[in-house]
Amino acid sequence: MHKKHNFGAGPCILPPSVMEQAARAVINWRGMGLSILEVSHRSPEFEDVVLKTQLLVRELLAVPDHYSILFLQGGASTQFAMVAMNFLDTGKKAAYLDTGYFAQKAIKEARLFGEVDVFASSGDKDYTYIPVDFNYDKQVAYLHCTSNNTIEGTEMFDFPKGGAPLICDMSSDIFSREINITDFDLIYAGAQKNMGPAGMTLVIAKNEFINQAKKEIPSMMDYQIFRDNMSMYNTPPVFSIYVAMLNLLWLKDQGGVSGIEQKNIAKAKLLYAEIDRNPLFHGTADVEHRSRMNVTFLAVNKEVEAGFLKFAADQGIVGIKGYRTVGGFRASLYNALPLSSVEILVDAMATFEKEYSGKIALELE
Repeated sequence: MHKKHNFGAGPCILPPSVMEQAARAVINWRGMGLSILEVSHRSPEFEDVVLKTQLLVRELLAVPDHYSILFLQGGASTQFAMVAMNFLDTGKKAAYLDTGYFAQKAIKEARLFGEVDVFASSGDKDYTYIPVDFNYDKQVAYLHCTSNNTIEGTEMFDFPKGGAPLICDMSSDIFSREINITDFDLIYAGAQKNMGPAGMTLVIAKNEFINQAKKEIPSMMDYQIFRDNMSMYNTPPVFSIYVAMLNLLWLKDQGGVSGIEQKNIAKAKLLYAEIDRNPLFHGTADVEHRSRMNVTFLAVNKEVEAGFLKFAADQGIVGIKGYRTVGGFRASLYNALPLSSVEILVDAMATFEKEYSGKIALELE
């Protein structure tokens, strides 16, 4: 079967070589006569996988030694509550930057555990930009932001520095660009955008910050317990961690994060250029805050939207339909998506424009 051009927002596209290795491991892993799906998570072979995956994260993102790398479960949605449960103390507020749907979900969960100050929001313009001119109380327990907004198509390229501890949801752009880990006290990210299959959640946290967490919380929500148990307090998501390791090895072969960032810039530049050129489409996010990972755009009318969705599907292009509450289009350009797939999409947009313009011309005659 011909492989589709997968622009889906998540689960992410994975490199063919990673899929092939993972498929072989499902049948017989390392010649053990066991599937990776049934191997003991306490076996030395799998403990080696956890260690290698942690080391790859540390190497690829230049994570300093005084930060811990944890593999948890429950996705970013569990982190929305876990962050507040650990760090939102009675008598202190938490500061949240509201940049869209998932930031709002994080705010909702945090309010279950304490007072939340939404110190800036882009809701006044349908989340088409990232607030940059803001002030917040530096005495808050922490400041929370979302680096990339998958639904709205905006991305943060600068982060607040100094003041309160900074926590960031990087679910959809982790490993897609270089970041300075020391700017953050805690980063969390669902694996299913750029790291691997759904089921694992990456947390990178400063040890000093973890040590400040509240003590009387459920064990499964306690960062300290997972740190002290090498992410294996309970049965970890074995397959997800294994495929993440394969994917990070692939990323290393691509020139690491700096290498893949240049490829991601090229892909986004090509697609945005066609959106800006083509009279049938227009972008939704402010130009300076356009996401490199999730490109959102609209058609000039519903006829064009429906027509292009069908036209694209006929070209093997899938996953470009916009989020259900937004409509339009969303093309996700995650690490493993090749430039050739973006070129196919851009060619389809240009071809569709010519055919649609010709049809309108005939109707006017």
